Amino acid sequence: MGFLKQHYEKILLGVVLLGLALAAGFLPILISSQKQKIEETRQTLIPKAPKPLTNLDLTVPTNALKRMAAAPIIDFSTKNKLFNPIPWQKRADGTLVKSTKVGPTAASVTNVMPLYLKITLDAVNISDTGPHYVIGIEKEAARSPAQRPKKQAYCSLNSKNETFVLVAVKGKPEDPSELVLQLNDTGEQAVISKEKPFQRVDGYMADVRYDPESRKFPHCRVGSALAFGGEEYNVVAIAPNEVVISAKSNQKKWTIKNNPT
Repeated sequence: MGFLKQHYEKILLGVVLLGLALAAGFLPILISSQKQKIEETRQTLIPKAPKPLTNLDLTVPTNALKRMAAAPIIDFSTKNKLFNPIPWQKRADGTLVKSTKVGPTAASVTNVMPLYLKITLDAVNISDTGPHYVIGIEKEAARSPAQRPKKQAYCSLNSKNETFVLVAVKGKPEDPSELVLQLNDTGEQAVISKEKPFQRVDGYMADVRYDPESRKFPHCRVGSALAFGGEEYNVVAIAPNEVVISAKSNQKKWTIKNNPT
């Protein structure tokens, strides 16, 4: 007993060291055992000969892509009532009734007339400096009324004005059979003589009627102002079969078809 009392620390340290030695010796065996279990688990979960992939069913995404390629048609002009509420009219007795025939939808185009650029050879003046040609120019489609009546230009070969350049004189200079002009705006050539004027369509003029108020707007041009149904409009375009107007309040546009009847 005396020996244990004197050397119990050494005995305790020896026991601890022995336990550590046993643990260090058992550790490689434990690691090997765990590696074997992991390998067995891997071989169980991962088959050596996996099955080939089957053809994927892409019907759903393919149909979705097709629907995205075709833009949806959304009608914001006739059926949609959020942006185009149904207008109402007040009768003589004060009652309100729905009316789809007011405003631009009730307007009609009764006639469309072409407006021409006309160029004529009016006269030939002979002077000491050579022949000078009197050429008439009429611009029916000009925006300013002052520019629409016929005006005469005096020109000689290769002279230029705001409308054309005289590029060639055919026949005798003092009595030409034809004059060849190059138009400044398009670059096209116009051939004129005393018997054959030149003309081309430069625009259109239309007659518009608004039946709910029995109003008529004759000889409307691009830029003309119309007023009906409590709203003001501007004519923004005229074609042979239609007139396009725009509301001054919100710039919304309407197309009124030509309806001579």
